[in-house]
Amino acid sequence: MPPIQQVLEAISDPTRRKILDLLKKGELTAGELGAHFEISGPSMSHHLNKLKAADLVQTTRQGQSIVYSINTSVFDDAAQFVIDFFQDKREAKK
Repeated sequence: MPPIQQVLEAISDPTRRKILDLLKKGELTAGELGAHFEISGPSMSHHLNKLKAADLVQTTRQGQSIVYSINTSVFDDAAQFVIDFFQDKREAKK
């Protein structure tokens, strides 16, 4: 699993958050994702690579296409990190 910093950096960008929001609804190809944005192919590729490097998306090849899906286990780990972080802060105040 990538470091939490990589995950937080990946989700800090609004375009990448929109990509993740689209993938919550189901798998999409890069072309299908790109249809939702007014950015160049290389820019879309950059965003997808950032998400992939943070292990937030997974890819599978279907013929000529690469299909993207969301990796929920990384979100579970990131959510647990945030919960633990704030739990530690609350306990320190007691």
